[in-house]
Parts: sequence; C-alpha cells; structure tokens
Amino acid sequence: MFEALHDGFRDGGWGMFPVLIFGLVLLGTSIRYAVRPERKAVPLLYGLGILTLASGCLGFVTALITVAHAIARVPEFTARIGLISVVGLGESLNNIAFSLIFVTLAALAACLGAFQVARGKADGEPAAE
Repeated sequence: MFEALHDGFRDGGWGMFPVLIFGLVLLGTSIRYAVRPERKAVPLLYGLGILTLASGCLGFVTALITVAHAIARVPEFTARIGLISVVGLGESLNNIAFSLIFVTLAALAACLGAFQVARGKADGEPAAE
C-alpha cells in the first residue's frame, strides 16, 4: 500500500507538495473542529477545502501541460502519442486524487464536529437531553 502511495506521489510531480501541505493543514483543522467544534472555524474549513482542491487541480493542469510539451518536443513520442497521452493523464490525475483524499477525510472529521453542534454540545451550549 505504501509503495503505491509513494509511486502515486512521485508520478504526480511537484504539484503534490502544495496538496500535501494544504491537505495536512485542512486535516488538522478539521480534526480540531471534530474535537472542539466552534462556528468560527467553519469558514476556515471551507477555505482550506477549496484551497486543497484548487491546488490539486492546478497540479493536474500543470502536469498535463508538461506532458503536452514533452509530446511536442520529443519526436519519438509522436509515434506513440496515444499511449504517452494516456499515461501522462493517469500520472496527472494523482494530484486530484490526493486532494480528494484529504478533502474526504476532512469532511468526515467535520461531520463529527457538526454532529456535536447539532446535539448542542458545541460553542458552550448545554447538551441536549
């Protein structure tokens, strides 16, 4: 499993690093929200979620640009343009998949915090009975 994650991270290219940084901040913030839900943290969760997804999309687009430039510059690639394109697309998608992993885990943690809010156990409110 770890080998597959390592290969996916490597194949995604430099765009995986911003996803990793923003995703870890998002995950940490959402875990904190799950433990101690405060309404003022919700806009930060939204912003970090969008930032994580946007960085994954940016990594995807820049990786596709790199693939397109490589195909155009290397004459040997034009003979196998279909295969090279599909492999490049697959490697580029690692950026989006990585960002979706973080957003999914963070949403799960945020749901736990939202459940506490719904039960009245957040923001200093008395617990509902």
